[in-house]
Amino acid sequence: MDVSTTPALLQPADQLHSVFRTLNDTNAQLERFVWLGDHLAAAIWHRKTHEDETCYNHPGHHTLSFYLNGGEETERERVPRYGAPQYLCTLPGEHESRWWVRGELRFLHLYFLPEHFTQRAVQELDREPRELTLADRTYFEHPQLAAACQQLVQTDWQHPDGLLQANGQAHDILSMLLRSQSALRAPASKGGLSVAVRRRLADYIDAQLQLPLTLGQLAAEANLSEFHLARMFKVSFGMTPQQWISARRLELARTLLQHSDLPLEQLAQRCGYANASHFSHRFKASVGTSPGQYRQSMRSPRFLPGGEA
Repeated sequence: MDVSTTPALLQPADQLHSVFRTLNDTNAQLERFVWLGDHLAAAIWHRKTHEDETCYNHPGHHTLSFYLNGGEETERERVPRYGAPQYLCTLPGEHESRWWVRGELRFLHLYFLPEHFTQRAVQELDREPRELTLADRTYFEHPQLAAACQQLVQTDWQHPDGLLQANGQAHDILSMLLRSQSALRAPASKGGLSVAVRRRLADYIDAQLQLPLTLGQLAAEANLSEFHLARMFKVSFGMTPQQWISARRLELARTLLQHSDLPLEQLAQRCGYANASHFSHRFKASVGTSPGQYRQSMRSPRFLPGGEA
C-alpha cells in the first residue's frame, strides 16, 4: 500500500471512516485507498482467513461493496446466501450487520454520505430527499453497476487525470444506485414545500446562479417568510439554501469547464463567484484539483468519445 493511502493520512469527513476503521481493526489488508473529491472515498481490501467475524453498527455513511474475487464462503447473519465474484452489497448508514468471512476475499468499497443522494433525488427523480435512502441489500447482481465498479477498479487513482476519471465514475455509480437501489423511507413527516414551489425554486436558483442570491429573494419567489422558507427548504431539498446554491454553482462550473472555453474570470462570474481566485479556492476544496487542471484533464483524449477512458 502506498504511503499516501495509509490510515494515518485519512482526511476530511470523519463520518466516512466507520466501515474503514472496522475493517482496519480486522485481518483485512488495504491494497488501495483514495479520496475522490466531493467527500467520496474508495478502497480495495483483501482478506484471507480461516474464519473472522465482523460487525457494523450504524456507520453513519453509506457503503457499496463489490466482490472482485472469492467470497463463496462469506455470509451475513440471517441472509441465506453466500458471496461470489461480481456480487454487490449496499449498506446504508443506519444499518446493523454481522458477517462471517472465510477463505479468501478481495473487494471494492465505495464510501459516500447520505447527503450524496440529496441533490440527485431532487434533480434526477424530482423527489424529496427525505423520501429515499439506500436500500439494505446483500449479494445481488446488477451488470451495469458491476461494470462501473470494474472500471473504477481499473482506473489509476494516483494519476491526476485518473483521479478525475474516478470521481466521475463514482458519481455515475451514485446515480445508478439512486435509480436502482434506493428504498422508500417511512411516511415523511409533515412540512416542507409543495412540489410546485420546490420546482419553482430549483428553476429560479439555476437561472440566477450568477447573482448573489439571498434568502429574502428566495422567500419572495416562494411567497413565504424568510424564517418559514429556511426551515421548509431544508426539509424539501435536504440542504440549507446556501448549501444548495453552492452545490449548483459547482455543478455548473464543472459543465462549463468541460464544454466551454470561457476564461476563468468570466466562468467564475457566470457561476456567481466573486472572482477567479475565490472560484478556484472553492472548486479545489470540493473536487481536489484546480479548475485549470480539471479543464485540461477533461479535455484530454482519454475523456473524449472514442478515447481510452
